[in-house]
Amino acid sequence: MLYPFKFKPILKEKIWGGNKLKSKSKGDLSQKQIGESWEISGVEGDISIVQNGALAGRTLNQLISEFKTELVGETVFEKFNGEFPILIKFIEAQENLSVQLHPSDTLAKKRHNSFGKTEMWYITEAESNAELIIGFKESITIDRYKDSLAKGQLEDVLNKIKVEEEEVFFIKPGLVHAIGAGVTLAEIQQTSDVTYRLYDWLRVDKEGRSRELHTDLALEAIDFQVNSDYKIEYDSIFNSKVSLVDSPYFKTNFLEINQRITLDYSLVDSFVIYMNVGTQIAELTHDKNLFVLFPMETILLPACIKKIEFKSSGTKLLEISI
Repeated sequence: MLYPFKFKPILKEKIWGGNKLKSKSKGDLSQKQIGESWEISGVEGDISIVQNGALAGRTLNQLISEFKTELVGETVFEKFNGEFPILIKFIEAQENLSVQLHPSDTLAKKRHNSFGKTEMWYITEAESNAELIIGFKESITIDRYKDSLAKGQLEDVLNKIKVEEEEVFFIKPGLVHAIGAGVTLAEIQQTSDVTYRLYDWLRVDKEGRSRELHTDLALEAIDFQVNSDYKIEYDSIFNSKVSLVDSPYFKTNFLEINQRITLDYSLVDSFVIYMNVGTQIAELTHDKNLFVLFPMETILLPACIKKIEFKSSGTKLLEISI
């Protein structure tokens, strides 16, 4: 009964959002500045809903409850007690996101009864001179950090890097970061919506209100040391998987396709997610049924499906599993 699932995108209006994700709204233009499209989510209050096939209208949680290990795999189901362990997004920053960080599993559990947030980014578009903020220029003390924040000089100690399309970044808990204006990316992260906001560029909303900062909460969570392992270097090989991230939270491979290929998951005890981060369609075939994956679309392969075919004239996929 199970088949590859597409889910209805959950669109998030953001003060820093833009227009590139509006095509996912299916004609509903009520949201003006869409910053995030939650492609597959098990976050409470934002549970994904199936949009294709015989099970259209079912929620992700209903699928897990009904199909259990067939959907997510035995190990995943046991480890996460039936919760969906990752959150899949596309993000467009028309303006800078706030400078922020995420807590570890231990701290998030203690404070919020939540998972922490480890995440990775794949850059799908980057305008000229677009930047990311990742970490500090140099290791600093907590006192220097607090002094910079109090004087409005936090930007002076942050590490800014130019960014280009197809670059990959791995963001650990505690690592201060921000997505800069002109960047669109795919994000894979733990199922968590816990963020500590440090600085928001003195912005206010339409009512003149600034967004909440989490200055005190963040102090225990920040990594004040210089980090240099956040960028993932890789080489693309046509029609072959290339490992990007292999962590306890998720595994991500890069796959550039320009022909028909067969993928075998007989040794994989997990669901598999594909994000089309290229510019051409990809055709997925399972049991003689065809599923078309358009650019900036996402599809989930249940764990019980062990063999599929992909075909494309030339696109790029992220393959995500646990």
